[in-house]
Amino acid sequence: MAVSTISTADLAEAAERYAAHLALPGPPPDDELWAPQSLTKGAAGIALLHIERAHAGCGTWQQAHIWIMSAVAGQISATDTTGLYLGAPAITLMLDAAAGTTGRYRDALTDVDGYVAALAHRRVEAAMVRIGAGELPGFREYDVFFGLSGIGALLLRRDPGGSAMERILDYLVALSQPLRVDGQVLPGWWVGHDPHRRFSAAYRGGHGNLGIAHGIAGPLALLSLAMRRGITVGGQLEAITSICEWLDAWRQECEAGAWWPEWITMTDLRTGRASQPGPARPSWCYGTPGIARAGQLAGIATGDGYRQRMYEEALVRCLDDPAQQARITDGGLCHGWAGMYQTVWRTVHDAGTPALAAHLPRLAENLGRRAHPCTAAGPGLLDGAAGTALALHTAAHNVAPIAGWDACLLID
Repeated sequence: MAVSTISTADLAEAAERYAAHLALPGPPPDDELWAPQSLTKGAAGIALLHIERAHAGCGTWQQAHIWIMSAVAGQISATDTTGLYLGAPAITLMLDAAAGTTGRYRDALTDVDGYVAALAHRRVEAAMVRIGAGELPGFREYDVFFGLSGIGALLLRRDPGGSAMERILDYLVALSQPLRVDGQVLPGWWVGHDPHRRFSAAYRGGHGNLGIAHGIAGPLALLSLAMRRGITVGGQLEAITSICEWLDAWRQECEAGAWWPEWITMTDLRTGRASQPGPARPSWCYGTPGIARAGQLAGIATGDGYRQRMYEEALVRCLDDPAQQARITDGGLCHGWAGMYQTVWRTVHDAGTPALAAHLPRLAENLGRRAHPCTAAGPGLLDGAAGTALALHTAAHNVAPIAGWDACLLID
């Protein structure tokens, strides 16, 4: 069993340094006036750190309220370009995290809830028209950051039995159905652009993304989380099964165990062989950890113990492989040690595979030793200091986030 040389007190102290580093908000850049209402790098995301600390008694509600007010200081966007990480949905997640089981920010939440529900209905309507026309989607239609999977993650917290949640699940069921485009049968989530949302010769015909951030593992996680909570629509079980079968078809095997490509190109699809030569960086956004959590959730939701164990074992083998661990170079949530730790922590607490838990001390040590607020990629949640501090808080206290902030990662 791995033993950490960093104590929980060391991890808590590191989280404290981050919180002190993020004590007060500053003005947004003149060319990024939208930034405060961003979870990615703005006040809304940083507020989640101070909210979690206030809930846990490590910080004050006065400190949290300063960041909350900074996030809502300007006009909040509820246009069709907003999603979980920007605008009204991001503000709703922040206020919901602060409210908890209390009446805090009740009036503000009632206001933004209406905008989020209306947004969800509009976005689903547009997506269903697109599906009916036989056209390919883009990331922003269904992904976690700006798409309907992220909005669904929020609604699963705020209004799981509402019509907006039901429509999103209906949409994801439709998304799981194949499309015929120019005579080629493609998965319904196959996007028409490259992994950077551009059109390039190397990705002529688009690609099929497997990651949890932008790919099909995100919809799989939401469908499974909803089913686990008893929120279902017609065809949901079949959609989960279909997505899992596609992931099964593209699962690769190497000496270090099972792994999945980050994405599949049109050439890969036609040849039936992945062009990616081996496992890439093991992160939340791409790679085994995020995909394994989504697959584990699918196994739990459907009562498929074999599938659950297969994904848990794939994660164990990934964590056993020093070559994969060496590819992690930062402390952030998206593709760094913080995201790895938080994802594995959630997976461990649902796991039937005891070997997973043995890796948490070493992961906590890697997170603690590589996490320094002054070297973080900015102050934000996704790549910056706030996200790292939140994972440090989990590692230090070994309890589920009271504020439920990691719902934005679709891992719970």
